[in-house]
Amino acid sequence: MVDVTPFANRLGKNFKHYAKWARRQGIEAWRAYDRDVPQFPLAVDIYGQRAHVQEYDTGWEMDDSEREAWLDACLDTIQQVTGVARKHIALKTRRRQKGENQYEKLGELGDDFIVEEFGQRFIVNLEAYLDTGLFIDHRNTRKRVREEAAGKRFLNLFAYTGSFTVYAGAGGAVSSETVDLSNTYQDWSRRNFELNGLDLSRHQLVRADVFQYLDDAIYQRKEFDLIVMDPPTFSNSKKMLDILDVQRDHVRLIDDAMALLAPGGTLYFSNNLRSFTLDSGLSERYEVRDISTQSVPEDFRNKKIHVCYRLQHRP
Repeated sequence: MVDVTPFANRLGKNFKHYAKWARRQGIEAWRAYDRDVPQFPLAVDIYGQRAHVQEYDTGWEMDDSEREAWLDACLDTIQQVTGVARKHIALKTRRRQKGENQYEKLGELGDDFIVEEFGQRFIVNLEAYLDTGLFIDHRNTRKRVREEAAGKRFLNLFAYTGSFTVYAGAGGAVSSETVDLSNTYQDWSRRNFELNGLDLSRHQLVRADVFQYLDDAIYQRKEFDLIVMDPPTFSNSKKMLDILDVQRDHVRLIDDAMALLAPGGTLYFSNNLRSFTLDSGLSERYEVRDISTQSVPEDFRNKKIHVCYRLQHRP
């Protein structure tokens, strides 16, 4: 018999608090449990009437039958506390990813459905890919982009499913370019744009390697007033011209993005590498502010889920 009492107690306390909080905020996708109890290394995210559960690989030695019994007890507890039926709980195991991480297809179709966040609507799928289509830890920065986008030319780099562009469009951006190399995610972005009423003649989808896009855009002397860049930690996608390592490559990426930023404009740069260190030379060239404490949402106990910086040209 697996004793899940500590997990049940903590999940129950969190769920009661954050369910009310999320309703007040107008958020349908939020984190209910974030590895709060070390013996239960899970993240439990609520997506509307469904749940997305990630089991983190801790290196513990458990035989298959023990692990199955432990997981079964945890999933039963999640169902009892949240009211989400077992068939609507998606379970994934998170291991340290090498390669295309969020672009990894899991071989399951899953169901597309819609969740709402601060008045915007997004298509998500809890089964088909390692990630769901909406990075809920970037919720605060998305809202910030909407508040700053009026009249701006917006650029979204490593755009994934285009959620930042949805917010920029809703905030009154006059135009945008949304850049990602994946056909799958460019199509997902298009569907999110249509769902939120964006004018596709003003909000362009660009399928490109970001390094190549930046080179071309600098040559073409493109200019943007607001830029978001959220690269993966690491990618060796066969479609890319080179391997991406965010620690190694962030200076080049930021310098190239800043070359496209208009005077008075803002670049938001974020990533999920826990050990990330921003190159000190960037603070000498630009005005840089670490806004990670404001960008990580209240429902995330892990305040190191990402880092986020706000960069502007020096006057």
